[in-house]
Amino acid sequence: MAQERKAGLLRRTSSSKKPLKEKVVLMYDEIFTKDDPAKTNPRFWDELFLMKVNLEYLEAKLTSLDGDEVVMIKENINSLFHHCVQALEEEHQIKVVNALQTLCALFRGVHQKNKSATGFDIINMLVGFDKADLRMKDLMESLDGLLCGDGSESLKSLCLKLLLCLVTVTDNISQNTILEYVMINSIFEAILQILSDVSSRGQHGYDAVVLLALLVNYRKYESVNPYIVKLSIVDDESTLDGMGMVVHQALTEYNRQYKDKEEEDHGGFFSTLTNMVGSMFIADAEEKLSVQTNEAILLALYEAVHLNRNFITVLAQSHPEIDMAATPVSTLPATPTTPLGTTPPSLDMLNNPELPLDPNLQTSNLLITFLKYSSIVMQDTKDEHRLNSARLCLIILTCIAEPMRHRKKAAAKNIPSRPLVCAVLDLMVEFIVTHMMKEFPMDLYMRCVQIIHKLICYQKKCRVRLHYTWRELWSALINLLKFLLSNETTLLAKHNIFHLALQVVNLFNMFITYGDTFLPTPSSYDELYYEIVRMHQVFDNLYCMVLRVSTNVGQWKEPASKVTHALVNVRAIINHFNPKIESYAAVNHISQLSEDQVLEVVRSNYDTLTLKLQDGLDQFERYSEQPKETAFFKELVRSISLNVRKNVSLNTLSQDVLLKEFSSIS
Repeated sequence: MAQERKAGLLRRTSSSKKPLKEKVVLMYDEIFTKDDPAKTNPRFWDELFLMKVNLEYLEAKLTSLDGDEVVMIKENINSLFHHCVQALEEEHQIKVVNALQTLCALFRGVHQKNKSATGFDIINMLVGFDKADLRMKDLMESLDGLLCGDGSESLKSLCLKLLLCLVTVTDNISQNTILEYVMINSIFEAILQILSDVSSRGQHGYDAVVLLALLVNYRKYESVNPYIVKLSIVDDESTLDGMGMVVHQALTEYNRQYKDKEEEDHGGFFSTLTNMVGSMFIADAEEKLSVQTNEAILLALYEAVHLNRNFITVLAQSHPEIDMAATPVSTLPATPTTPLGTTPPSLDMLNNPELPLDPNLQTSNLLITFLKYSSIVMQDTKDEHRLNSARLCLIILTCIAEPMRHRKKAAAKNIPSRPLVCAVLDLMVEFIVTHMMKEFPMDLYMRCVQIIHKLICYQKKCRVRLHYTWRELWSALINLLKFLLSNETTLLAKHNIFHLALQVVNLFNMFITYGDTFLPTPSSYDELYYEIVRMHQVFDNLYCMVLRVSTNVGQWKEPASKVTHALVNVRAIINHFNPKIESYAAVNHISQLSEDQVLEVVRSNYDTLTLKLQDGLDQFERYSEQPKETAFFKELVRSISLNVRKNVSLNTLSQDVLLKEFSSIS
């Protein structure tokens, strides 16, 4: 029966008779003939849009056409498109619904048929070259009117589904020439209106944010994209807040889905991990939980942070963490089940114009929620998909770290919480200590260390004394150097480990040279020297290794030589304090000095220590998407487009529900 329905059949009257066809299918068949169907029936188009659309049949029919048939019926396809656009202006809402769904089938069917054809061939087949500008202008204006008007929420949702369908019909959205008309006839303001309005945001925010992220990526490296320009200058607080809340809620739902799955599989073990970002790593777990990540919403967050400097303030706005399991959620009817992590977020938080301020209700914000999300994604980077997700998270953190330097130092407040930068540093430390493995993610480590460097540069520049457990960071960095040394041969076969080693050593040089400007207390500075002296063997071994490589002819000679020079102050500290410590132990007849005793030796011998001034330690290359990240984002957008296309069901809003909703309208 299902196969019959797909073929556009109603029923079999008997075993000897052919099945009867639905009237709408018969009308489609008329369109797929050479003659104009309106010649024999002047009311053909009026009647067509009163019929329930058979999406499967129409799409399949378009896909099955051969080249000659396409040429033969092009005028009829153009006419169908034209009348679809005209029907969007009808007062009869059923006609609007059917027109929108017919356009979906047209876009998908024609592109499926013409995968190897150029964009201009597709435009000609759909609307005709001579009428394309006018027809697409009319279409975009109608969609804009439906999205911004006071009409049905179901129609608005269907408009967004149509636009998502239109954007993702090609694997590479930059090859979708029809999008030129979406650039010229912008719907940017309509998307902003959805995001700024509490009710619309709750109903359509997720689709609107994903649509905007995809449109921003249309030919972004080849021409001026108006959506990029407009997004970069948005300064309306309600709009930016709305965008942030949509992303926040999507990431929150992902985190909670993961937590539920973790508790289901491990009897609540996850609940002991969620209080601290760093503790969410499960480095020794035998099996990682497989929860599908949400790159579409991450891309939206990236574009907002990267393009709009005003969005940075949205990251730290607190929102109550509403218990979604206990809060009734109003869902749209007949929404199909999609893979975990790809569904739009629940509507309760986005719909709340005034969030409850219960003092017992735990609050969160977009940044901390994103850090929790990142910590989950970074647990397992062996899979290429999750590796790319982790890479995107670190790119976003890189972008977040840079604008922070342009903000004035906030006035001190008597609050019992740590600055958010501590949570970022926690996440970086946890990543460093949990990913020293055979399949070494060099790219992620470089990004991680660069993020730490940028944060420290900010602290140094603004002379912000950050109360943080710096020892944990120093220990993690030293252990990383130890890992590089232990696996030199294996790692050098794939990576330039000297580049990473140089970045790590220069982090220590930042602390040595500028630590007095941002370390919280003088004793913190003492602890830095203590840690360097305590772990001197790692630095000694690193120096021996880079000296050996730099004195031999080979491809690593120059990068190893840079590490040699960078170690000058670290070695000076070790060579200065070690003899003092040994002498103190000998004079006092102590075989094993305590930490306090070593610190006393350090404090007593600063005045005789000579260090060299190293230039450029607080300088770094600013983040730039192009050209370094171009290939990554092109492949990422392709993957997101394919996933959105797969999950944007044309039946997301059931035809039966839509027809019932508008059946009383004539």
